[in-house]
Amino acid sequence: MSTFVSIPGDLQARYSRTPQGRAWLSGLPGLIDASLERWQLSVDLEPGAEPWNGHGGIVIPVRYNGTPSVLKIAFPHEEALVERHALALWGGSGAVRLLEADAASCAMLLERLDALSWLQAAPMDEARDVWGSLMKELGIEPDDRPEWKGFEHIAARAERWSDELPAEWEHLGQPFPRWLLEAALEVCQTRGAVGRRAGKDVLVHCDLHFMNILPRLNGGSTLDGTGATGNRGYVAIDPQPMIGEAEFAVAPILWNRIRDLSRTAPEVALLERCADFSSAAGLDGEAAREWSLVREVDNALWYAGKPRHEGDLARSLWVASTLAGRPLDGLPAAHDLPEPGLAGSN
Repeated sequence: MSTFVSIPGDLQARYSRTPQGRAWLSGLPGLIDASLERWQLSVDLEPGAEPWNGHGGIVIPVRYNGTPSVLKIAFPHEEALVERHALALWGGSGAVRLLEADAASCAMLLERLDALSWLQAAPMDEARDVWGSLMKELGIEPDDRPEWKGFEHIAARAERWSDELPAEWEHLGQPFPRWLLEAALEVCQTRGAVGRRAGKDVLVHCDLHFMNILPRLNGGSTLDGTGATGNRGYVAIDPQPMIGEAEFAVAPILWNRIRDLSRTAPEVALLERCADFSSAAGLDGEAAREWSLVREVDNALWYAGKPRHEGDLARSLWVASTLAGRPLDGLPAAHDLPEPGLAGSN
């Protein structure tokens, strides 16, 4: 018997634009039912309430052997296909605990977190300390477990960017000055080579922004009774995992919560945030600045090719050029820039 779970409207709108997305949406009710049956789950939603959703999937509150949990089913994209491997490697230390997974359907059963208390609303000093603590927990080194084989290396991504960024910049009609592109390419060449030689490979959560850090429901205790390790029970979700230099993870902290920067000198404050968060995590602040620069140039090119994303493009160009030490003219003031996800259509 089918269990009715409504599909959130913004998820339907996002994935209705392509044949692949429409096919996934049409099959989603069946995937939900199959997962509920596979793991003997009961839906834990008030009548008429919609489940949660992120950019890439649906998250349904469920009960698993009576325990509050969530069923996450993602659209089968690159990051989603390896998310379960990262969560398995972390084993609930610094990240949401993975209870079950089904590779064929991109479905995961996860511990339930406090979705109303993310780090987005925390004072910046507290956010910095929590983020730094989590980064230390998450930065585990490769071992002989098979899950490591599925991750892309950050240095390989940099090598690919060396070819792709200039080609895309030309294809899009040179949407920003050449010097900013060249600054990004220099990072690809230098940090990419360093990343291959340094021997400091760790598992990197590449999307560790404030909204992807949530507290555990019960004050930091996991299902097996394990307590939190100094971060007040906060753990990470949605890792977009890769292997390489941990400094690659700093960028999302810089392109989120821009309006919390000083109004009098936001450019200085952004560079200080980069240094402060890097220090809290025991990272090299200069390497973090460089990786963040190239990641924002890559974002800028993505936004430049999408309609109705002028605000997102302006934000990426402001962050990238500020990190390069040469803020571009003609952009909105920092505090007028939109937060990610709030400009244009997603």
